Amino acid sequence: MTLTIQKRLVGLLEPLAGGAVVADVRIGLGYTAVRLESGHTGVSWTVKSDTPSCTHFNEAGSLAGRPAVELLRMLADESSALARTVGLAAANALLAALPAPPAFRDEVISTLAITPDDRVAMVGYFAPVIARLRKTGCQLDIVELNAHHGETLTPEQGREAMAHCTVAIVTGTSLINGTCDELLAGLGRPRAVVLLGPSSPLCPEAFQGTPVTHIAGSRVHNAEALLRIVSEGGGTMLMKPHLDFETVLVNG
Repeated sequence: MTLTIQKRLVGLLEPLAGGAVVADVRIGLGYTAVRLESGHTGVSWTVKSDTPSCTHFNEAGSLAGRPAVELLRMLADESSALARTVGLAAANALLAALPAPPAFRDEVISTLAITPDDRVAMVGYFAPVIARLRKTGCQLDIVELNAHHGETLTPEQGREAMAHCTVAIVTGTSLINGTCDELLAGLGRPRAVVLLGPSSPLCPEAFQGTPVTHIAGSRVHNAEALLRIVSEGGGTMLMKPHLDFETVLVNG
């Protein structure tokens, strides 16, 4: 497994973490949240656990109170996707504590000027985005592991679409399941590549030299409400009122 961007993100944030300490960690069914003692909070999608045990994370009970950098380093863990979940939430919390890069809050898809001549490859099933894309008349190929979503391609079937698309939309959860490097390597020469979803780290420096042109992620503005929703099994739509969705340009 190659974790190029994850390791780069850890390397960028380690020297900036200072004495940041973790105050709270919630590993919910849909999302995971990490809150620092400063109040800054980050979220990431919770990978589905396949452990045969009732213990899903062996470090449970020891996370709060630790230096944030220790959780950040979990993002580069090659053996545990759940550790990468915690690590990405910690990275997003640390990013929230740093000066924000220039960003815009316009809905990212509307800024791409997609036309019927475009071929769009989407990795991950973003239902509201799919509806908008279909209105443009573009050719849309959706690559998705979950066959319950209907007209989608398996990762194997999606390789041709990724190689020939003009626009790619890649879920930020690819940083958690370890497929991001492979997906980006499989692209041809698209004019735009968007890393999309609340998990996506708003750190353009981590994506320099990759095909990614836009990072569309989130910042938590109501940590208390968000932590409760995460703990009670909520997902994106329930968290949405407590998030600010932003897009940063990688070479902006």
